[in-house]
Amino acid sequence: MSDRAIDRLARVTPPGVSSRVRGMSDRAIAWIFVTPTILLLLAVNIFPLIWTIRLSFTNFRVNRPNEAPTFVGLKNYERILTDSDIWQTMQATAHFLFWTIALQVLIGFSLAYLINKKFRGNDLWTTIIVLPMMLSPAVVGNFWTFLYQPQIGLFNYVVGFFTGLDPSSFTMIGDVSLAPWSIVIVDTWMWTPFVMLICLAGLRSIPDSIYEAAECDRASKWRQFWTITIPLVLPFLMLAILFRGIENFKMFDLVVQLTGGGPGSITELTSINLKREAFEKWRTGYASAYAVILFVTVFGLASIYVKALNKVKER
Repeated sequence: MSDRAIDRLARVTPPGVSSRVRGMSDRAIAWIFVTPTILLLLAVNIFPLIWTIRLSFTNFRVNRPNEAPTFVGLKNYERILTDSDIWQTMQATAHFLFWTIALQVLIGFSLAYLINKKFRGNDLWTTIIVLPMMLSPAVVGNFWTFLYQPQIGLFNYVVGFFTGLDPSSFTMIGDVSLAPWSIVIVDTWMWTPFVMLICLAGLRSIPDSIYEAAECDRASKWRQFWTITIPLVLPFLMLAILFRGIENFKMFDLVVQLTGGGPGSITELTSINLKREAFEKWRTGYASAYAVILFVTVFGLASIYVKALNKVKER
């Protein structure tokens, strides 16, 4: 804003307003700017959470708005925690979480370690590796659905080339034993670059002087890797695990596009199961209790993990 515009604005401002503004403290001015954001967060996040907790103690169904909801206490929570189908979806989610995080951390850190070594074409390869995470999960799901097709899909032909199997003898998204691994492969392909970038930031934050001092002490490369690289990159690795763990716990669109939770319910994650309870079976109160349990689980585990992360940072 130019000085002329500022002077014009100052002239049209009422004297009472200008005097009050001049007399305000920095804290009061900060609250003026922060208050709209706080109100927006209350409206978008806090109020729906409180409303969901309230509905979780009722038998409310959103497709029956004329029926008054009845208070049922903890019955919804009891039914969820004793439902074998719910525990099966939890098991599928745990399988998905463990293998995606393990593979993404292993491959992501390895790629970051290689890219951190300066070589010709470093920037080009970094750009190529990062491309998958820039795509929409829905697009990635449709893309890999074609790749997994037994007759025309490239994936089966690549597997057949290296193993000698007939490409049409197996189907990744239609086989009960292979379907869970199909979503693990796709999620790993898509989000390994994210872990790589975090690890790369950690590697490049290590001062070269530390490695130079280790070389003066005649420490081997392997010794430097385990005593310098891993301890200093560990907070970044843990941060990547936290981000990917939270995101994969609520994974929905990618799995829906790939398998739809099938075959049967072998790849039905908790997010998909929650959607079916809420918007297919219309058991709103039950689904609200389900959502509260998932929220408490993620929040509790994340809080414990953040405390461990802070202790690692303090070392």
